[in-house]
Amino acid sequence: MFSFKVTKQSKNSLARTGILETSRGKIKTPVFMPCATRGSVKGVSFEELKNLGFEIILGNTYHLYLRPGDKLIKKLGGLHKFTNWQNSILTDSGGYQVFSLGAAYKSYQNKNGDKESLVRFKKEGVIFKSHLDGSKHLFTPEKVIDVQKNLGSDIMMVLDVCTEYPASYERAQVSMELTHLWAKKAIEYWQKKRNQKQALFGIIQGSTYQDLREESTKFISNLPFDGIAVGGVSVGEGKTNMYNVLKWVGPNLPQGKPHYLMGVGEPEDIIEGVKMGFDMFDCVLPTRLGRHGTIWQTKNWQKFQKIDLRKSKYRYDQKPMMKDCSCPACSQGYTRAYISHLIKEKEMLGMRLTSLHNLFILQELTRRIREKI
Repeated sequence: MFSFKVTKQSKNSLARTGILETSRGKIKTPVFMPCATRGSVKGVSFEELKNLGFEIILGNTYHLYLRPGDKLIKKLGGLHKFTNWQNSILTDSGGYQVFSLGAAYKSYQNKNGDKESLVRFKKEGVIFKSHLDGSKHLFTPEKVIDVQKNLGSDIMMVLDVCTEYPASYERAQVSMELTHLWAKKAIEYWQKKRNQKQALFGIIQGSTYQDLREESTKFISNLPFDGIAVGGVSVGEGKTNMYNVLKWVGPNLPQGKPHYLMGVGEPEDIIEGVKMGFDMFDCVLPTRLGRHGTIWQTKNWQKFQKIDLRKSKYRYDQKPMMKDCSCPACSQGYTRAYISHLIKEKEMLGMRLTSLHNLFILQELTRRIREKI
């Protein structure tokens, strides 16, 4: 069971609210999805996520496939039962993680002491070596769907080629064309293997080239996917290039389907994404920043600044992380001075408090956006 309905449309932009429904329940959009990369959102319990109001999280196909393994998770009842998260789950395809292995020019030293490339792309799929032990694996469009079926996620993503930045026009075009080939294979396979509990989203690529993005938007939108995602942003291209991509793609997306902007989690970027018609966002940023003592602060919920609580000036600061904030940390009276101390001492509580605050900021931001629309 999967459906999406636009409930309100802004008169001033492409911004809209909607209801996305899976077999696990209804999700109000625009929505931010915390990343449960390896089956958990780092430092935060699922009970805390529910209390913050989150209705959907994101799992990482690449990491869960390697460890503990999708077949083990299936045997134990699927990802929802395995993690004890009963609300909706979106799983990515693993394409971004494979991209990360290749884009960083990492290599694996084999038993003979020779260095080998971790990633190799073919028309059939992508061959990669595990960052854990160097074991060789092949992801095809069909296999990635099978893995996600084993995981039992509510929304699955197709295998794509996430292009690094900067990339030449030729490189971006080849990556886009391979993404299109895999998308076509994936949808054909899914139409044969489709079930009623899972949905499949396609992914638009094309780097920072307008004609490629427009071509990819048209190609992916014309395939019978349940939703459309935009990938290959927030990979170092900068805000100007990112916002250009949103302008090229957003107005041309099919209106009756959910629009997912992948890997975007800066508050200002979410605001811009919503203006260009995007409904779904995800990023590891709120907890990653939190683990390093950095929090978001805002006065008007339009502009945001980052505060690094590790700085010495917060040593005696008795104020909460943010004035008038009702997150679990600020509302309970934890001070910047105390959290600064915890972070410097690498105490888990400090990392948890900052992560909860940052997650609250994004959840509250999307709530306010929905309310304003």
